Amino acid sequence: MLRSSSRSLLRKLAKTWTHDLGVRNISYEPLSWSQGSYATRMPPLFHPLPGLRLPPPLSDQMERFPTKITTLPNGLRIASEDSLGPAACVGLYVDSGSIYEKDESVGVTHLLEKMAFKSTRKRSHLQIVQEIEAAGGNVNASASREQMAYSYDTLKAYLPQAIELLLDSVINPVFLENEVQEQLKKVKGAIGEMSKDPQQFLLESLHHTAYSSALQNPLVASEEALNRIDGSIIKKFYHENYTADRMVLAAFGVDHEHLLAIAKPILYDLRKGFPVEVPKSTYVGGDIRHKVDSEKTHVALAFEVPGGWHQERDATVLTLLQMLMGGGGSFSAGGPGKGMHSRLYLRVLNKYQEVQSFSAFSSVFNDTGLFGIHLTAGSDFVAKAVNVAASELLAVASPGQRMHTRSGLNFLSFFLDEHFYHPNPWM
Repeated sequence: MLRSSSRSLLRKLAKTWTHDLGVRNISYEPLSWSQGSYATRMPPLFHPLPGLRLPPPLSDQMERFPTKITTLPNGLRIASEDSLGPAACVGLYVDSGSIYEKDESVGVTHLLEKMAFKSTRKRSHLQIVQEIEAAGGNVNASASREQMAYSYDTLKAYLPQAIELLLDSVINPVFLENEVQEQLKKVKGAIGEMSKDPQQFLLESLHHTAYSSALQNPLVASEEALNRIDGSIIKKFYHENYTADRMVLAAFGVDHEHLLAIAKPILYDLRKGFPVEVPKSTYVGGDIRHKVDSEKTHVALAFEVPGGWHQERDATVLTLLQMLMGGGGSFSAGGPGKGMHSRLYLRVLNKYQEVQSFSAFSSVFNDTGLFGIHLTAGSDFVAKAVNVAASELLAVASPGQRMHTRSGLNFLSFFLDEHFYHPNPWM
């Protein structure tokens, strides 16, 4: 216990320290922009800073740069489109996904997504993270049933480092066993949460029921698959599918010759694979039901769209139709920008208060696709909601239906412009 004299001394020291700190950090001068020491120390930001040269502003009307494509002798394609902005985006896309999985490799695509930007033959995972952070970049990896995508968003000043790091991460992975086991543990925890995400569960169940063969393969690894997968299985699948002739390096905001100068020496000797037959899938349709203890019932009602992305016109029409039908959740009533003027919102959500969400969706692949409506309603109203969904799908296929195609085209144009022509590296 401190004596009274010691306690008194501590109080004096604390009082002196607090007063001194306040004097140093708190100014009682008026915060005036035109006079006083504050304006001297902190010049206003609405005046140009001395010595700072600003770039000329971009014109309101700018023509797009042409898209240029180069094919290397090993079959790898390099495509780019330049821009005048300060940001750039580069991505490496691989013709590999869950459709190429066999019995022993089911679930590997899910793990490859999680193993992206881990240790390589040239860098540790820590080094990769440090280099990305030093450049202020943003990396992403996504897996789908037919493709794998790896991207790096950055400023143009850091483009050479970004391209080299991206390519190193994709073509030189080592799949360290400790990193594999760490990701397996994380995925096992994540799939336990998937049962709480009805939309993700419905999407997986929809593909499992709608197709036979390749597209039936799950994109989300099962717990049984995770207990079987190890580093050797991932490496085998990787070496069979990640070959030069099945890769495309694409960039936006990059001069094509500059891109070739950086990427070509790295990719020129990349191994070309043996010819691979694309696994076929057949649409069979069907019905699947999963019972859980919940007051809500979630339903997805869909049909096949033959042709897929290889039928570019039909795929574009499908995308426009999804925009026009729109939809959303009942919670967005009265809020701006929530799809309130879309067809499904006006005809369904405004009319049936029992419907909690009602929206169009699509899932398009190279040769086929699905289009339908996802809805959520109480169990006592779900039968009626399914009939309403079927009626809406029939209505848009019936002659004489009027839809606001101009607004849909405007929204689609805006969506494509924002996400493809002017990517935001900070999103």
